[in-house]
Amino acid sequence: MIHPDTELRFINNIVGYGVVAKKFIPKGTITWVQDDLDSVYTTDDIQRINPLMHNFIETYCFVNARGEKVLCWDIAKYVNHSFNPSCMSTAYDFEIAIRDIYPGEQLTDDYGYLNVSEPFEAEDEGTVRKVVYPDDILKYHEQWDKQILDNLPHIGLVDQPLQKFVSQPNWEEFSKVITGQSLLRSIKTCYYPQNILNRG
Repeated sequence: MIHPDTELRFINNIVGYGVVAKKFIPKGTITWVQDDLDSVYTTDDIQRINPLMHNFIETYCFVNARGEKVLCWDIAKYVNHSFNPSCMSTAYDFEIAIRDIYPGEQLTDDYGYLNVSEPFEAEDEGTVRKVVYPDDILKYHEQWDKQILDNLPHIGLVDQPLQKFVSQPNWEEFSKVITGQSLLRSIKTCYYPQNILNRG
């Protein structure tokens, strides 16, 4: 489930549509939660789906740590990639805003932690990284974990309309991270190894 203060808008001819903030979303806000309406497909499930739908699944699903494809039921599936994302995933099935997101600004993810099936060249943002690779999470997980850790102090200070949708076990574990009782579970644990092409 995507944050309620968002909407789908046409961005440009390169990325197409994207998810945009309708109101100010401060850093530390939970921006997405995997909920019970999201569809989770095993490899066997996908083989039973009409092949004409496979391209849609490949385009709009992400792959979890078990190798299952997850299709968000709402506009969350239109969140675009950025090498400077406004949101960051956690290993607890939710994402947070890692910086303030202003009205009209996109909510973006780094697809490097979504277990993409093959490398792709992303829109040039002036960053050193130009290509998203299936194993980026193995290279950048410490950097991404730090962005979550840096925002822990903000999580309890902002309105959290999506917190009630986080599973109780995940929130209890994450709450211990916030209070310093437990270590953060690394986003690296979300990695699913696939048969991937070598880095260029």
